[in-house]
Amino acid sequence: MTSMGNETVLGNARIVLADRVIERGWIAVTDGRIAEIGEGNAPAGSEDAAGDLIMPGLIELHTDHLEAHYVPRPKVFWDPIAAVVSYDGQLATSGITTVLDSLRVWREDGAEEVDGRAGVLAEAIAAARDSNLLRSDHFLHLRCEIPMPSVVEEARELIGRPDVRLMSLMDHTPGQRQFRDEGKLRDYYRGKGAGMTDAELDTLFERRFAYQKAYAATNMREIVALAHQYEIPLASHDDTTDENVTDAIRDRVSVAEFPTTIEAARGLHQAGIGILMGAPNVVRGGSHSGNIAAIDLAREGLLDILSSDYIPSSLLMAALQLPQRVADIDLASAVRTVTKTPAEAVGLADRGEIAPGKRADLIRVHVARDIPVVRSVWREGQRVA
Repeated sequence: MTSMGNETVLGNARIVLADRVIERGWIAVTDGRIAEIGEGNAPAGSEDAAGDLIMPGLIELHTDHLEAHYVPRPKVFWDPIAAVVSYDGQLATSGITTVLDSLRVWREDGAEEVDGRAGVLAEAIAAARDSNLLRSDHFLHLRCEIPMPSVVEEARELIGRPDVRLMSLMDHTPGQRQFRDEGKLRDYYRGKGAGMTDAELDTLFERRFAYQKAYAATNMREIVALAHQYEIPLASHDDTTDENVTDAIRDRVSVAEFPTTIEAARGLHQAGIGILMGAPNVVRGGSHSGNIAAIDLAREGLLDILSSDYIPSSLLMAALQLPQRVADIDLASAVRTVTKTPAEAVGLADRGEIAPGKRADLIRVHVARDIPVVRSVWREGQRVA
């Protein structure tokens, strides 16, 4: 953006508003907020966007990609603050200006990698923020594996932090939800790192069956109560059956992450629960776990929010592909799935759309060969990438 006094102006842009697209227009920003939006020629001296898209900065509710920076190889732990800074840079250059960092809130006997290290990563995120090392705005999403013995204790240690914005209720016990097919769960673990033998998987699965039987019901009640006490929105995870939908309604969840069947998605939608699906699912044309395709949900009007999950660049790619693949979705409504709707789901009413008074979190996107490239990123009117 070009500064004009205390105002900055960006012109000659395709501007994606919440409900329509201005094919050629301009945006003025004052004191980190959007001051004015116009159509046609911009005021003299404005920065030329060369016809590129100008969109709100993307808002990510569920990404565990920080783990890949913190543990880049099995048993290799990187400096946690350096990992956060590296991860943040990748987010920003993918167009993500607000992120809920998804942290595993559980420990499991014999598990390595990042299990039990949510506190370490939360502190690293805070330290990087306090040292002004971050380009994107970071909040926390506590991923609570309900059957794990220590999950309530660990959640209590983190939930009082001011940056906690979402908690999800997860249960990856073999034979249900995402991994109803136990064989696919075995394939998943065999492919991780050095892989696991069938005997090791037998031991792991038996332990998880025992955990669920001993702890899941009590932990679920306590985690849900904790979230309501602190007024933290709740997300269900991998809803599959009518019973899962009933539980989500009972627990007053706001967002349903990655429902695995069309039946569950319909029930959640009818209950007014926002449905979040993976952007990689859209880009790849289907689920890597063999569950329902996000595009199929979109065609039925059952897709509200997209999440990059494990690859940050997929969020922008998926949003721009939706109008090409679903007749009833235009560019403005596709962009809402990665901006305005996720912002509203977690109470961030000051961002997520290009409108006067909103934060000037903006991205300039050039598209060539159907691949979007983020040319510039502004957070509260300041260029950060």
